[in-house]
Amino acid sequence: MPSRAQTVESVTLVEGHAFPTGKTFAGQDSLPRLPIPPLGDTMKRYVKALEGLQSSSEHERTKEIVGEFLKKEGPKLHQRLVDYASTRASYIEEWWTESYLSHADSVVLSLNPFFILEDDPTPARGNQLMRATSLILASLDFIHDLRTGELEPDSFRGTPLDMSQYTKLFGTSRIPTKTGCKMQIDPESRHIVVLARGQLYWFDVLDSKNRTAMTERALLANLTAIAADAGRTPPNQVAQSALGVLTTERRTIWAHHRTHLMQNDGNAMCLDVVDKALFVVCLDDTSPETPSEMCTNMLCGTYKLEKGVQVGTCTNRWYDKLQIIVAANGAAGVNFEHSGVDGHTVLRFVGDIYTELILRFARSINSASGTLFKAKLSPWAKGGPGKKQPVEGEQPEVIDTEPKKLEWVMTPELKLAVRFAETRLSDLICQNEVVALEFDAYGKNTITQHGFSPDAFVQMAYQAAYFSLYGRTESTYEPAMTKAFLHGRTEAIRTVTPECVDFVKTFCSEASPRDKIAALRKACKAHTELTKACSKGLGQDRILYAMYCLAQQAQKRERAMSGSSVANGDGSSEEDSEDSEISEATLARIPALFKDPGYSTLGHSTLSTSNCGNDCLRAFGFGPVVADGLGIGYIIKPDSISICASSKHRQTARFLDALKAYFVEVQRMLKQLHQESNRNPNSRFVDPILGEIDARTGKPISHLKGGSRTPSEYSDGYGMYGSLSEEVARALDKNRVVRRTQVVPGTRIATVEL
Repeated sequence: MPSRAQTVESVTLVEGHAFPTGKTFAGQDSLPRLPIPPLGDTMKRYVKALEGLQSSSEHERTKEIVGEFLKKEGPKLHQRLVDYASTRASYIEEWWTESYLSHADSVVLSLNPFFILEDDPTPARGNQLMRATSLILASLDFIHDLRTGELEPDSFRGTPLDMSQYTKLFGTSRIPTKTGCKMQIDPESRHIVVLARGQLYWFDVLDSKNRTAMTERALLANLTAIAADAGRTPPNQVAQSALGVLTTERRTIWAHHRTHLMQNDGNAMCLDVVDKALFVVCLDDTSPETPSEMCTNMLCGTYKLEKGVQVGTCTNRWYDKLQIIVAANGAAGVNFEHSGVDGHTVLRFVGDIYTELILRFARSINSASGTLFKAKLSPWAKGGPGKKQPVEGEQPEVIDTEPKKLEWVMTPELKLAVRFAETRLSDLICQNEVVALEFDAYGKNTITQHGFSPDAFVQMAYQAAYFSLYGRTESTYEPAMTKAFLHGRTEAIRTVTPECVDFVKTFCSEASPRDKIAALRKACKAHTELTKACSKGLGQDRILYAMYCLAQQAQKRERAMSGSSVANGDGSSEEDSEDSEISEATLARIPALFKDPGYSTLGHSTLSTSNCGNDCLRAFGFGPVVADGLGIGYIIKPDSISICASSKHRQTARFLDALKAYFVEVQRMLKQLHQESNRNPNSRFVDPILGEIDARTGKPISHLKGGSRTPSEYSDGYGMYGSLSEEVARALDKNRVVRRTQVVPGTRIATVEL
C-alpha cells in the first residue's frame, strides 16, 4: 500500500497552506494572530493568579522574583518571543503540540478525553449495530463536507473561528518513537477500522471524491459480519491477542514494541492500515447502565476478571486515534487523541453528526425534511440502486468495501508484551475512580435568571465544595477557547482569584445568606471578566510557557556550542553586573522565575476542569492531570448539570456529595432572600432579570425553576457542611500549607446482506 501519510510537521497549517476551496476555510486568511501582551501586563496577571494560592511571605518572595525578571532576563526573552512569533501562525502552537506529544506516560486516564452522546433520537436505531451504522454514516458525511470545503465554518457571536484543527481530526494517528511521539496524518484516508473483542477489521468507506461508498444496508451487513466473526473468539482469549492494549503503555515501551512489529512485513502493513484509518469504531460487549459506568467505559474501558483473565472492554481500544465507541446496549460516545484537537473541535463534530440523526428521524416522519450535509452517495457505492454508470465523465471505481480482519504474527515477545500491557492497564484502572453526578434540580435557566454566568456559578461551586472538605483553595485550571485567532487553541483560566478566596471563606463562615450571595456575585463577576480576557489571549500561562520553552532552547543551544553545562538560573556561574547587557549565556540559564515555587504551584492543577456543553451530550470527562488532583468535565444544561469527576481515589464521590450539597444550599439562600424581600415592604431585592424590586410594587420576581427534582428530595442526607467559626477560619489562614510539585493486508470475511 503506497504511503500517503505525512508527519505533523509537513501538514501543520501555516500561511500559504492550500486549503480546500469553498467556505469552510475561507476565513482563515483574515484571522488575527494570537497577541503577545506587554511583559508588564503578563506579570501583573501572573502575580494576581498566585495571590489566592500562596501565604503572605511566599507571595512577597514571588513578587521580588518577578521584579528581578522584569529588570533582567524578561525583556530580552520577551523580545525573542516576539521575533519568534513574527514568522509563525501562532507563538504557542508548536510548543503546545509538543507538550502533548512529549508526554511519556500512558495516554489513558491522563490525556484522552471522552464524550457520551444522548440516545439515538430514533428508538428503532438504538441497538448496537444500527447505532454504529448511523454514527459512521453521519461521520462520513461530515468528512465529505469538510474535505470539499462545504462544511459551515465555526463562529462565535458573529466572530469567525479558526478551522485548522479539523484537518487533524481524521486519518490521524499518534506515533510513538524513542524520543517522543509524532502525529501522522493521511489527508486522503478512505477506510475505517473496527474493533470487536480486541480483533481489528477494516474496509473502505469513501470513494476518490470523498462520497460514501456504502449504503446503510451494506454497512450494517459489514458490521454484522464483523461482530459474528469476532464473537467466535472466546472471551477468555480476547486479551491474548488484543494489540490495542499496547497503545496504553508508556510511550517508549510502545515505541519499542512498534519497532518489533515493523520488522515483520505483514505486521507493518497491518499497522499502516490502522494508522491511516479515518477513525476507529469500537464495538463493546458490555452494557453500562449507570452514568458512572458509562463514563468509565468511555474513558478507559471496563475492568472485569473471569478466573484471573481480563474480559473487560479495556482491551477493545486503540488510544492513538479518534474512537467511536458503541456499547452492547447502544450507549455511544467518542474518545479522542488530544494532541492536535481540542474539545470544541470534537464537540462540533459530534454535535453535527447527532443533529443529522435528529434530521433523519424527522425525515422518517416527513420526507421533505432537510439534511445537514451536502454529501451524496457514491455512484459506485456498494448496495447502491441501479447499474453503476460514469457521472460527469467520471471513470468507474473499484472500492474495496469487503470487511477484512487484520492478521498479526504474534511472536513470543509480542504475546508477552500484550500480556504485560494488559496487567499494567488494569493497574491504572484500579488506581483510578470515575464518578458521575447528574444534578437535575436546576440548571442554566435558573442560574441565568438570577444574574449569574452559568460557568462562573459552577466554577465557584467547585471551589466551595473543595474548601468545605480541605479548608484551602488549590490551583484550578479551566481552558478558555482562543480559536478567534489563527491556529488558536486555549488559554488557562486560573479560577482562584482573590474574589474567589473571599467567597469561599465567606460562604463557609457564619456570615448571613445575603453576604454569602453578595460574595458569590462578586466572585462570579471576577471569573467572567477573567474568562473574557483569556479568550482574547490575555492570560499568563501560555505566554510564560512559550518563554520558558525559548529559554530551554537557548540553554540547549549554548551547551551545544560551548560543550559544557550552563548555570540554570541560580547564579552559580557567569554573574553579570546589573548594568551590563544581558548575554546569550545569561539567557541560556533558566530564569529564576521558572524555578520559583510559585510557578510550579500555579501549574499544578489540582482541580482540572472543563465546560463542554451541548444538548447532544449526556456526559463529558477526562482523567486527573496530576497525581493528587481531580479531573472534572461538566455540561450545564437548561435544567440540569452533568458532571463527571475522576481521581486517583481522592474521595471522588464525597467531593460530588459536597458539590450537590452546595447547589442545594445556594438554592435555599436565593429563595430565602426572595421571601425576605417580599415580607418586608421597605426592603429591596435586586433581581438580575427585572432589576431592583420593591415588595410594595407587586412586581414579580422569577422563582427558581429547574428539573424534575425538588430541593427537599436532594436535602435528605446531603445537608450543607455548615459554617466555620471565625476562630477556625483564622487558624486556617495562619497555618496555611500550600502543596507544591515540581498486497492488501487482512483476511476477508463473509458478509450477509440484510
